[in-house]
Amino acid sequence: MNGPHAAGWVAGGAGAALLVYLLAPILTPFLIAALLAYLGSPLVERLMARRLPRLAAVLLVFLLIFGALLLAPVVLFPLLERQVSVFIERWPDYVDALQTRVVPWLRDSLGIAVTPFDLSQLKQAILDQWQQAGGIAARAVVAVTQSGLAIVQWLLNLFLIPVVTFYLLRDWDSLMLRLRGLLPRRIEPTATLLARECDEVLGTFLRGQLLVMFVLGLIYSIGLWLVGLDLALLIGMGAGLVSFIPYLGPIIGFLVGGIAAAAQFQDLFHPLLVIGVFAVGQMLEGMVLTPWLVGDRVGLHPVTVIFAVMAGGQLFGFVGVLIALPAAAVIAVLLRYLHRRYLNSEIYGMDDETPDKG
Repeated sequence: MNGPHAAGWVAGGAGAALLVYLLAPILTPFLIAALLAYLGSPLVERLMARRLPRLAAVLLVFLLIFGALLLAPVVLFPLLERQVSVFIERWPDYVDALQTRVVPWLRDSLGIAVTPFDLSQLKQAILDQWQQAGGIAARAVVAVTQSGLAIVQWLLNLFLIPVVTFYLLRDWDSLMLRLRGLLPRRIEPTATLLARECDEVLGTFLRGQLLVMFVLGLIYSIGLWLVGLDLALLIGMGAGLVSFIPYLGPIIGFLVGGIAAAAQFQDLFHPLLVIGVFAVGQMLEGMVLTPWLVGDRVGLHPVTVIFAVMAGGQLFGFVGVLIALPAAAVIAVLLRYLHRRYLNSEIYGMDDETPDKG
C-alpha cells in the first residue's frame, strides 16, 4: 500500500471515529439492533438450509430473540426487585458489618489504615433517600416523569430496536453483498478473506461470551442460594453480567457477597463459603466454559479486553462500550494479518540463506 492510499485509509478511519463521536446520542438503538441481527443471522441461515423460506426464518428468529428479551424481565425483575428491597432494608446491617468487622480486620490483619469516615451518615442518607422514594418502582416513575422529552426519546429508541433488527435480519445477506461490491477489485479478495476471519472471530466471541455470562450468573446464583444468602440472585446475576470484563465479576462477587454474608450470618464461615462459590465459578470458567463456548480461536487477551472497554467508554461513552469488544476483535484479526505479511516479507528476511554456524 503506497503513501496516498495509506493516508486515505487513515483519514477514513479518523472520519468514521469522528462521526461515531458526533452521532453517539442516537446510535445506541441502531448498534443494539445490529448486534441482535448479527447474532441471529446464522440461525436464519441454518433454517433456510432446511428449506424454510427466508421471511419465515427471519420471523421465527425475530420472535425467538424478542420473546426471550421480553420473558427475561417478566421473570427476573420481580425477583430482583424483592432482593433489592431486602438489600435496602438491610443496608444498616451491611454498613455496621463493614464498620465493626471489615475495617478493624483490615487494620489489625493487613495493616491497612482506612481513612476515617462516618459510615452512620452514609447509612442514614441512603435510608432517607429510600424512604422518600418509596421503593424501586416509585423512584423509576419519578425519574422518568420529570422529563417528557426524555421519556419520548426512550420510547422511540425502544421502538426502533425491534424494527431495525427485523429489517437487518431480512436484508443481511443483500447488505453484505452490496458492501462487498463496493470494494476496489484489487483488494477485494484480501478484504473478503479478512472479513470472513473477522466474522468467525467476532461471532465466536460474542455468542460464546454471552453464554459464558449467562451460565456464570446461574452458577453464582445457585451457589449463593445453597450458601443461604438472601441476595443470591441479585449478586450472582450481577457478577455474571459484568464478567465480560475479566476478573471484574468475581471481584465484585467477593466484596459484595462477602459483606452481605457477614451482615446476614454474623460469622466468618459463610463469607468463606461465598468466596468458595466464586472461586469454583472462576475455575469452571477457565477450564470448562471459556474453552468450550468461546475457544482459543478468538485470541483476545484479558488485558486487551479491559483496555478496549475502558478506552471505548472514555472516548464514546455507552456507545463506545458497545463497540469496544467488536472493534478489538477486528483489530486483532488485522494485526495477525499484518504479522503474517511481515514474517513473509523481505524486511524480515524469511528468504535469506541460513548463515554458517562455523
